[in-house]
Amino acid sequence: MRRKKLLLMLALWLMVAAVSFAQKSRKNAMRDSVTLDNVTVLGKSKTQQLREGALTVNAIDVRSMISSISNLNSLIDHTAGVKIREEGGLGSDFDLSINGMSGNAVRYFIDGVPLDTKGSGVTLANLPISMIDRVEIYKGVVPTWLSSDALGGAVNVVTNRKKTNYLDASYGMGSFHTHKADLNAQYIFRNGLTIRPTLGVNYSKNDYTMKGVELWDETARKFLPQDRKRFHDAYLSLLGQVEVGFTDKWWTDEFFVSASYHQTDKELQTGQVQTRVIGMADKQTKAWSVGARYQKRAFLLEGLNANFSFSHTWDHSIATDTAHRQYDWNGDYIVSGHNELNGRNFKRRHIKRPMTNARAELNYLFSDEHMLNISYALNRTGNNRWDDVDQEFEPANDVLAKHIIGLAYNQSLMQGRWYNTFFVKDYINYLSVEQTDLAFLTNSRDVTGSNTQNNIGGGIGSRFEIIRPLAIKASYEHSVRLPLARELLGNGTTIYANMALKPECSDNLNLGLFGTLQYGQHTFYYEANGFLRFVDNYIQPQIAEKEGMMQYTNEPAVHIKGIEGEVRYNWDKRLQIVGNMSWQDARNRQEYLTNGQPNATFNNRVPNRPWLFASTEAHYSFFDLFQEKDHLTVSADYQWVHWFFLSWEAYGSKSTKARIPTKNTIGANITYSWCRNRYSVSIDCDNLFDATTYDNYKLQRPGRTLFAKFRLLLQ
Repeated sequence: MRRKKLLLMLALWLMVAAVSFAQKSRKNAMRDSVTLDNVTVLGKSKTQQLREGALTVNAIDVRSMISSISNLNSLIDHTAGVKIREEGGLGSDFDLSINGMSGNAVRYFIDGVPLDTKGSGVTLANLPISMIDRVEIYKGVVPTWLSSDALGGAVNVVTNRKKTNYLDASYGMGSFHTHKADLNAQYIFRNGLTIRPTLGVNYSKNDYTMKGVELWDETARKFLPQDRKRFHDAYLSLLGQVEVGFTDKWWTDEFFVSASYHQTDKELQTGQVQTRVIGMADKQTKAWSVGARYQKRAFLLEGLNANFSFSHTWDHSIATDTAHRQYDWNGDYIVSGHNELNGRNFKRRHIKRPMTNARAELNYLFSDEHMLNISYALNRTGNNRWDDVDQEFEPANDVLAKHIIGLAYNQSLMQGRWYNTFFVKDYINYLSVEQTDLAFLTNSRDVTGSNTQNNIGGGIGSRFEIIRPLAIKASYEHSVRLPLARELLGNGTTIYANMALKPECSDNLNLGLFGTLQYGQHTFYYEANGFLRFVDNYIQPQIAEKEGMMQYTNEPAVHIKGIEGEVRYNWDKRLQIVGNMSWQDARNRQEYLTNGQPNATFNNRVPNRPWLFASTEAHYSFFDLFQEKDHLTVSADYQWVHWFFLSWEAYGSKSTKARIPTKNTIGANITYSWCRNRYSVSIDCDNLFDATTYDNYKLQRPGRTLFAKFRLLLQ
């Protein structure tokens, strides 16, 4: 409570001081704005400006690499401090960690709006690449304008906002019967009416070979490791969207209404562990969404900028598990009286999750050096459940609603060399629970009814340029994360609900230095960051290997510390080399259990989390090679991840404990474009030497993967 009051008093004092100082300095605004404009003239891209801001941010320019990549996951996974662990092939669940915080502590946005407003099945992996301009990855400290309770960071996908007519279409095909097609276009009528259609289709059988799975050998009369192909893991994703609106009118800078449809059909091959083989269960999701957004500079008065958005999503998922069978990796089965997923009753589980999202943001520019930001976000998610088959299942309709209010003051001093941001956030969480099934697992009877919680957070960020090649930055936030519907209420298939989950709280601190050196055609950029995370009620998944199910639980105290570094080299826009390394040490800091007994896992590393990893990549481009204005790029990349334990170090013998082995993979890509980038073709190879790799919960990843892609760009 004392911390909340101090944060509120600090924020209010800063706002009053900002207004007073800004009014006195208004006369100097024009003179200083000319100086600030010179920063833009230097030619820094938006991604470079974000990297050099007060907060710790990785910014990735996707537009320049659209022709050569097939999905965002592979691109983001090469970023310093970020690690993605997928549970299988195309369409599989994945876990993204930022500076040691992962899972739902990381939030996803598209143009500042939560990504799940497009539907629960929409992820970074199945977004149409052609619609994306850049990706912003915020580490630890998240700006108020995102209006989020993200604890570990946020990923914001920024879509293309070109103001010309264009058609961008691509088709690719690859290993394991994989096909991907994207289309993104824009047409502007003479009266300014703009139409933007988008379409993305992804399909794969995911029939890659599982190496060394255990099967019964009748001759040897024991289980022996053998290689078998996956036989029930097909995935289909369809995303269609249309935006209609106006830009650059007297009454709006940008106003669009949109409608989207998303569908996923996914066969389930395994549970959370690959020893449980599934042969008939599947999950389907359909989502409709409508929305509108409005942006206006000089809204009602000079210096006031407004940004409003609203959306409603109808999301319906069906999990079917009615087979009287228990499979092995041969595809053989025995008759069973229980379902495949967790050995309980047969089910055809329906979950409808209507979501309403409303956001409002106001920026007031006192001068070019001082800005006040006020933001508000509402996110209401329903959870209407019933079952067509399981007669013991009790239908329920739960509601989870969040209100997040943010207030920030930004200042630029010393002609832009010193930049500061101060902010405070208020988190309000409302939960109404009806479900009581499996109360011994879900704690549902302990929290039935409704309750409201309120939490306060806030922080500061600062960046100072000492000399042009050297700048330092520091940021701090006391952050609160409210559990998501997935964590509290489960997903109806492989995740149990846990109604007793508490919000996470964390004190996040970042300290870094960066700079750019340029000598003629040689450009060298470097960045190094250190971070601390002190987390209370840390939410993490627990795996029940016997059932192959997962449930989210709280760890009372987890401390995370780490360092990361990245270097970038560019020569004459021909040769680019990038390398980074990250060390993240997350440990359990609860010394005694609630009963007073010593905690066996005290000071253990949090299990199932990579803690040391690195990557490097190189690109070389040839220009005007076969014809005028053509472009050939040859690329290679390498990834390394140190091994880590699957469960707590203190439990069992270290010599026999399950561990995710060290990962070494090499990839290669070649991309050729001609006719001023109108046509391009690329060939990509992931895991070139077919290494056996594991990621999340020791689930085996695909081996060598080839993918070819053709792109047409008319503009």
